Amino acid sequence: MKARLLAAAVTLLLVGGATAACGEKDAQEQPASMPAHATKTQSQTQSQQTTPELAAALAKARAATAKYVSDLPFAQQAGYQIITPMMPGMGYHYLNPKAPAFDLTAPAILVYVKNDNRWELGALEWVWPEQPTGPPLPGATYGEFAAACHYQDGTFVPADAEADCARTNGGEAFGFWHPKLVTMHVWLWFHNPDGLFHPTNPLVQTA
Repeated sequence: MKARLLAAAVTLLLVGGATAACGEKDAQEQPASMPAHATKTQSQTQSQQTTPELAAALAKARAATAKYVSDLPFAQQAGYQIITPMMPGMGYHYLNPKAPAFDLTAPAILVYVKNDNRWELGALEWVWPEQPTGPPLPGATYGEFAAACHYQDGTFVPADAEADCARTNGGEAFGFWHPKLVTMHVWLWFHNPDGLFHPTNPLVQTA
């Protein structure tokens, strides 16, 4: 039952994402204080490369997600569930199936980086079944995630159709399947020398 509810929620999230309005132009919040890994270089780079509109949007997202930066258990209590193991150059992905289609204050996915025994929020992420007709954020670029079956422990197996998903994987129950997705990462909390929207980050360790 839990797996069916999660699958239904993910479907609603994706369908909503395909039709949602993407404008977030009236943000007024100021940035929250940055964690240790968000260096001065990051803030300087963003100030040099962002427009006032994007800067305001990032400030709004930062203020809303600061509570999750070093508190993964709090994010889990808020509804974020693991959907991938450690992905090289990215991190661990946590999905909130109840998140709105596109809302800077409630990202669909939080991407965490694990440093020793500390979990730190690195990026925010949104997904769509196809590329939005207009960029959700100024200058946004996209990545992609192949169709896959996801399991309760966060493992996933590429599959072209849900019918190809095994009911268990390594003893873990099937969670949900999704088609090929368009992704947008925003490396808001972890400096990415390859760019704010780049899907991968060379500074994220693979271990």
